[in-house]
Amino acid sequence: MMLSINHARLANDSVLYHIECKNGRISSIQPEETTNLAADVVADGGIVLPSLCHSHIHLDKCFILDRCQLVTGDFSEALKVTNQAKAAFEPSDLYKRGHKLIRDSVECGVTSMRAFVEVDRAVGFSCVEQGVQLATNFRDVCDVQLAAFAQEPLFDDTESVDPGENYSLLVRALETHDLQVVGSAPYVEPTLAQAKLNIGLILNLALKHRCHVDFHLDYNLDPTSEPLIFNVIEQARQLSWPPALKITVGHATRLQLFTPEEWKELTSAMGSLPITFVGLPQSDMYMMGRGDSPLGAPRGTLHIPQIAAQHNIQIAMAVNNVQNAFTPQGSVDPLSLCTFGVALFQTATPNDLKTLLRAVTLTSKEAIGETEAYKDLTLSVGDPANLVVLHGTPTTQLAVLNPGYVRTTIRAGRVVAYRHNSVWIASN
Repeated sequence: MMLSINHARLANDSVLYHIECKNGRISSIQPEETTNLAADVVADGGIVLPSLCHSHIHLDKCFILDRCQLVTGDFSEALKVTNQAKAAFEPSDLYKRGHKLIRDSVECGVTSMRAFVEVDRAVGFSCVEQGVQLATNFRDVCDVQLAAFAQEPLFDDTESVDPGENYSLLVRALETHDLQVVGSAPYVEPTLAQAKLNIGLILNLALKHRCHVDFHLDYNLDPTSEPLIFNVIEQARQLSWPPALKITVGHATRLQLFTPEEWKELTSAMGSLPITFVGLPQSDMYMMGRGDSPLGAPRGTLHIPQIAAQHNIQIAMAVNNVQNAFTPQGSVDPLSLCTFGVALFQTATPNDLKTLLRAVTLTSKEAIGETEAYKDLTLSVGDPANLVVLHGTPTTQLAVLNPGYVRTTIRAGRVVAYRHNSVWIASN
């Protein structure tokens, strides 16, 4: 199958190009002035980039804010009201909301995502089952990688030595459904010791089923709390962790309190382990730092550009939740995170803008274990033809600072979405 794009720009290049895709890959990139060819997609002078990727998004608890009565807005309340909403989830409701999430994401330029579907005694396998159906139905449009996720504790109480029903359900979900990832939130366990046991249980499950791992980890801004990332590293090394299975760590706000020496310790401890961090700024900034001091506690999320520049760690960035008690605000568009990040991280330098753009494209793809890699944000012949065309947005700078609404999404060399606007204004 052939697809052509003209009047297109590449990252950091003002030249207009004619791009051709064949058999799911970019087969030709030529300056437009040397060609006189018609095209399937006219980019209107806009930039063409590797497609966007949700490296961390919850498929089952999106668009439920109208069911959640918020009073304090804190994390414990979010867990409580979300559990109440989960108890009433129906299969058709799960499918409808998940369908909207995927469809809206593809319209923005997303062609792959890691989607969390929860497994616990409240929902059983209903979230997993609808997730599998959605992944199947969207398989030609978007690669929906499903993560069986234990948001609730695996241990029933502080005295428990063995994991309880939630763990048993998670095991059964992996045994009976087509799932690519297993994950948990160790910080919800009753004790620190059980949080570390949670980590070990998940790592061993992943090895048994040859799954990637995704931890919601170190979600606090408490300098007295033990950073559990070091326990993840220790247990992974004890298991001789294979390079093919990714370990992804979401939130990790506690790391933002690290000194330069602690960052060096972390990078040394990680070594060649396949660990990638995912910052979730919309959720982190809303939920973290709810202290009771007169001036309030500081907000905190992983400082993606600074960590890349100072410690050479590329961190992905993701939407996480959409319209629920954990993240009431924001859209499904990953590029909106880049725009938010400019103010949040107080930087608009070319290198940092590139880091932010990579965070929702290349680094996010790496975080979820995509094997078809791009060389850079600037497209090359042979790259996968999973692309987003930002019509009328001519530079990477504007793609971050003010990305256009009009977009074409291309998956495997085929247009899978075109988003356009219609404008009317009254005249005098």
